[in-house]
Amino acid sequence: MVFGDTASHAVGQDEPTLQRRFWSKLGRYAAVIPFAEDLLAAYYCAFDRETPHRVRAVLVGTLAYFVMPADTVPDILPVLGFTDDAAVLAGAIKFIAGHIKPLHREAARAKLEDPHPLTGAG
Repeated sequence: MVFGDTASHAVGQDEPTLQRRFWSKLGRYAAVIPFAEDLLAAYYCAFDRETPHRVRAVLVGTLAYFVMPADTVPDILPVLGFTDDAAVLAGAIKFIAGHIKPLHREAARAKLEDPHPLTGAG
């Protein structure tokens, strides 16, 4: 995979900022997010330069929603906190079905299996 920053500009964030916020939030909440593998696969697909721009834009928008400090359902609420994030991710994945490749899923699983998986950028 080759990463780029074109899609991140579609939602008004530069790639390093979005990536930093993504890894920071995922590092805090990975243990309680049941869709962490899907979220990571979406991340790897979004920043893969081989992913079509429209797909990257959808996924970057989804990732930006995940890292937004203001949320429809506050993430600190037990059980309900990530339901809106899961719904947005599920909708995005349905929309771009087929573009998240086995390579992206394998990278996500490997990152989650790493003994220190979320201590730095992916």
